[in-house]
Amino acid sequence: MADPPGGEQPSPAAPPPGRKRRQRSFHLDLLALCRVLVLGFFTLFLIIPLLSMVVVAFTGETVNIFGSLVDGEIRDQNISDLGGASFATFIETVGSAQNMEALRNSLLLALGVALLAMLLCTPIAYGFARTAMPFKRTLGVLCTIPMVVPTFAAAGGFITMFGQAGWVTGLWQQVGGSGQLINPYSMTGLVLVLLFFLFPFALWPMVAAFRISSAQVEEASSSLGARSVITFLTVTLPLALPSLLSALLLIFATTFSDFGAAIILGIDGLNLIVVQAYREIAGFYNWAAGSVLVMVMVVVVALFFALQRMVLRGRDYGTLSARGGQPAPLVRHRGLCTGLSVFTTAFTLIPVLSLVSVLVLSFATTWRGTLLPDSFTLAHYERVLDRSWGAIANSLTLAGGALLIALFVASTVAYYTVRHRAAGLDFLATMPLIVPGIALALALMQTFNTQPLALYGTALLLVVGYAIRRLPYMVRPTVGAMQAIGTDVEEAARSLGANRITAVMTTVLPLLRPALFAGGILVFVTVLKETSLTVLIAPSNWEPMSRDIFNNLLRGERYPAAAMSVILLVIVISLQQIAYKFSRNSLY
Repeated sequence: MADPPGGEQPSPAAPPPGRKRRQRSFHLDLLALCRVLVLGFFTLFLIIPLLSMVVVAFTGETVNIFGSLVDGEIRDQNISDLGGASFATFIETVGSAQNMEALRNSLLLALGVALLAMLLCTPIAYGFARTAMPFKRTLGVLCTIPMVVPTFAAAGGFITMFGQAGWVTGLWQQVGGSGQLINPYSMTGLVLVLLFFLFPFALWPMVAAFRISSAQVEEASSSLGARSVITFLTVTLPLALPSLLSALLLIFATTFSDFGAAIILGIDGLNLIVVQAYREIAGFYNWAAGSVLVMVMVVVVALFFALQRMVLRGRDYGTLSARGGQPAPLVRHRGLCTGLSVFTTAFTLIPVLSLVSVLVLSFATTWRGTLLPDSFTLAHYERVLDRSWGAIANSLTLAGGALLIALFVASTVAYYTVRHRAAGLDFLATMPLIVPGIALALALMQTFNTQPLALYGTALLLVVGYAIRRLPYMVRPTVGAMQAIGTDVEEAARSLGANRITAVMTTVLPLLRPALFAGGILVFVTVLKETSLTVLIAPSNWEPMSRDIFNNLLRGERYPAAAMSVILLVIVISLQQIAYKFSRNSLY
């Protein structure tokens, strides 16, 4: 047989060009599909619910956005309501003297707790990062445990200690004191609860900031004759300013939107905007006023985020990386190290004693005003396990569902943010940081309480809310890990014949595993203690541990609440220790 023109035999193994292009397009579409799904997830469960909340705030009427897509009558009604939109409800709600007082009190509370946390955590953070203070590892564990304790459980511990029948009050009166050493049912009591159980959110970012501050710049300052205190105040502290402001903002936002402790303490005469919003929603079913109040909360937190950016804009903190990879020598001054260790121990004493009080209370028959209970029993645990075993299983199942969603969304966001500069996805994933939990809960309730997407009252909506609420905790470390992964690993896989989706699955995801694992544990444990979403949208047949504890405390059933709190803390601390074991980076 004669050879074809050109003298070359065609290769029978080579696929037709059109088929190859179609196959490549299919694989590219798989990655694109992940991005579309994530964008659809944010649009459906974050953007549209927040938009619905804004519409309700300005129209005073509930709105069914999804119903407008399938029902002409609903669409006409929504258009009519939008035509009557005004600032009347907004002005009436915000202009209320009671609500203005609640906003002022909330701002003072959040600022006070944030500033106190920064002031008290600065020496502790410096001790962990830059000194050889004794018992550093033990103190590090003690300074981490409070961050996994729900604030309403912390409030219960404070009542056990400082209430009228508290054991600290009893000791105080035995040594000649009058009344209560600290009244937990006061603004002071609320500040202390939030301070002692939220301070880790400020402490550990500050530790990281001090660890990377420039040793060369500090040495230059010392060589010019500056004393250690002057060097710290003029060099070390200013260079750590970005992390310090981020920690301050995080404490402010968390305190501003926390309502668990305030409701459990039930302080007479103290109005807080988060409590007012909760009452409007859960007590009076006033969707319009509740929407206005949570919108005000979102705006306040967003303004503080913007203020942080304005303070840091145009300033250069490049010397933070000027250490050339060499760790700064630890300060070993005996007096300083001992003093910092004593101060840290004293600071952690209150939250530790509070948790010990909860533990002892869970085994007590009765405990009023004495150092120890009258006797001990296991009846509270028997009652909890018999009556509330389903709540424990529900919590683990719901947290697991939220974790699966967060894993998919975070890995997709991290890949497209780093590889394709998808700033929009990164912004959507970070957005929940400025949306208080009660605002997200209200937005989801309003949006999904009618057909065609009547998800309110289902476990699915609660799982989705959990995932969105805690998603930033996974996205941030995952994006950071993704930035450290070069494109060469993917290119090597592609050069060996792997398609794009296979290259990502077999090279990128395994390298992201440590970050995904650490972020996943953080998502899981914070979901277990989530309060706002749980109290407002958890269905009765899917009641988790956190709402069981919250309801018991509201009913005054402190003993079973303490037993359930101990079970919750054991689960959370065990998971956290597993995360530390597999984490490559130690904080202390």
